[in-house]
Amino acid sequence: MAAAFLQISWRTAFSRLKGADPLLCYALGAVIVFGLVVLHSAVDGNGPLFRAQVLRLLLGVLALAVAAQFPPTFYLRWAPWLYFAVLLLLLLVFIGGVTVKGAARWLELPGLVRFQPSELTKLALPMMIAWYFHDRPLPPTFKDVVVTLALIVLPVTCIMMQPDLGTAILVLVAGVSVILLAGISWRWIGWATVGGAALVPLMWYGLKEYQRQRIITLFDPESDPLGAGWSIIQSNTAIGSGGFFGKGLGLGTQSQLEFLPESHTDFIIAVVGEELGFLGIVSLLALYMAIVGRVLFIAAQTHHTFSRLLAGALALVFFVSLFVNIAMVAGMLPVVGVPLPLVSYGGTSVITLLAGFGIIMSIQSHKSW
Repeated sequence: MAAAFLQISWRTAFSRLKGADPLLCYALGAVIVFGLVVLHSAVDGNGPLFRAQVLRLLLGVLALAVAAQFPPTFYLRWAPWLYFAVLLLLLLVFIGGVTVKGAARWLELPGLVRFQPSELTKLALPMMIAWYFHDRPLPPTFKDVVVTLALIVLPVTCIMMQPDLGTAILVLVAGVSVILLAGISWRWIGWATVGGAALVPLMWYGLKEYQRQRIITLFDPESDPLGAGWSIIQSNTAIGSGGFFGKGLGLGTQSQLEFLPESHTDFIIAVVGEELGFLGIVSLLALYMAIVGRVLFIAAQTHHTFSRLLAGALALVFFVSLFVNIAMVAGMLPVVGVPLPLVSYGGTSVITLLAGFGIIMSIQSHKSW
């Protein structure tokens, strides 16, 4: 009886939505359920926090359902307006933004909601660049590349000044991925790589002191075991102690005894490793790869440049965000504050991400427009 009820509820929530892609829906639903189970354990039954995440996920599913109803032509028409609206919101953050832990990243509508405009940029920027390329000959000319790079630099600079290096990296990926998918010359990619490497010393001096410390700690966590290296050391301990099958939900010592910082946000994959073990991590990664693979398949099947570039870019951003989070927790990359998609506790990021998948489903149902 319970299984039948869950099946009916599942179909009502996802598969019966007009324009929904069943395979993508099931994979997304599986990750969401997996994430809620792990989050409930990570917050040790903190009712208000867990219920807040459930509410945000429900809002995200609603955003997905609504986004799937509009054809790609709608997003093509409104892409420039959305881009400049989000750019305006990023500028408003410097005027009336809410500061949390020393960073001004949020805008607040009094008595209603607090949201993070930078998360909206992950949708608005690739949509804008796909719009720019949709009626131009590809591969892009040098002039077109320069124009699109300017469109990328504006929001990325605003986000870095908040400061929010993690989101700035993902927004940069969102924009650059569209240029790459447009067929830019490999020779240009090579020169850009060389130029980027040459700018690394200058970028180092542009970082905040705590950001520099995170990079230094990456190479030697033991140099500051009770400070900047604490997170990496504890996350590695948590993952390593889980073994193959894990200790069981709610039985992880590192997370439950609060040795692991930010266990419900940036470092939640360490909770998965400790409590569900290697098998739990591999299962989650398999679901993620199913999502990425399905979105890339949808992008390859569509016949319109705008849809193909946008869907492909959203797939790459999703992949890079989970890669950066896992590499960060494993000590392979500096800690930059990138959440694990659909699993970490979050607000604007969850809703924006699911809205993006709604756009992808719209692209799937309008492959030949």
